[in-house]
Amino acid sequence: MMMSHGFKSSKKNFTFGSWNVTVAKTHIMKSKDIERLGEELNMPSLPEMLFGDNVLRIQHTEGYGIEFNALDALRRVNNMEDSVKVACAQEWQESRADSEISKEVLKPFDWTYTTDYRGTLMGEGLQIKVGKTTERIDMEKLKAREHIMFFDEVLLFEDELHDHGVSMISVKIRVMPTSFFLLLRFFLRVDGVLIRINDTRLYYENGRDYMLREFSTRESKVAELKNVPAALYTDPNEIAQHLTLKLTECEKLELPQTVDEVNH
Repeated sequence: MMMSHGFKSSKKNFTFGSWNVTVAKTHIMKSKDIERLGEELNMPSLPEMLFGDNVLRIQHTEGYGIEFNALDALRRVNNMEDSVKVACAQEWQESRADSEISKEVLKPFDWTYTTDYRGTLMGEGLQIKVGKTTERIDMEKLKAREHIMFFDEVLLFEDELHDHGVSMISVKIRVMPTSFFLLLRFFLRVDGVLIRINDTRLYYENGRDYMLREFSTRESKVAELKNVPAALYTDPNEIAQHLTLKLTECEKLELPQTVDEVNH
């Protein structure tokens, strides 16, 4: 089931402290633009619902920040062969020998649109510096019922994989009086084969000179999920906790010091 999409364009801005969140949502990308983009990205096909102009951006008054958009997410899709995906495609092809996808899968390209996109850093002069860290986002703190001053969610792309599942990526943010928290989630379900979730969590606490970013990949073959009710397969929030954690990477996004701060 596709999410229902109201195609009324909207743009929202929300300012808190030195930060501004911009959320732009608009209609699906036009087919001529999609064709051009497919050529540019060297991908034989692109998601059927591609929101090329949708964006969620968090920007500091000094100009630096991070944004989330569909095109950069697609740039992280493997347009070359990948043994895991091809093995899975093979399995899938055999189960769907008659379907149109089987012809397409032969072109080496990741037809699941799996992406490990974690956002796009922005800023001309001042740049956020990314480094590894052992510090983790305090999920308990996030459970505290703090007043939510701003919340929004943006869909970047979605595809039904020729009615054999779903591949989608969306990003949502909530801003509290003392912090903000963002979740970018890529969700893939290939019916009868596998479920995969790539999550990027971004957390910032007021007054700190860095954000924390955690990326994780969870994946299970459907055969490994026998004890999980199939009704949960379509709900990323529910199924996430049943999938096998394959990878976690924690990063510190250090905010640049401005001249004023250095002089104080």
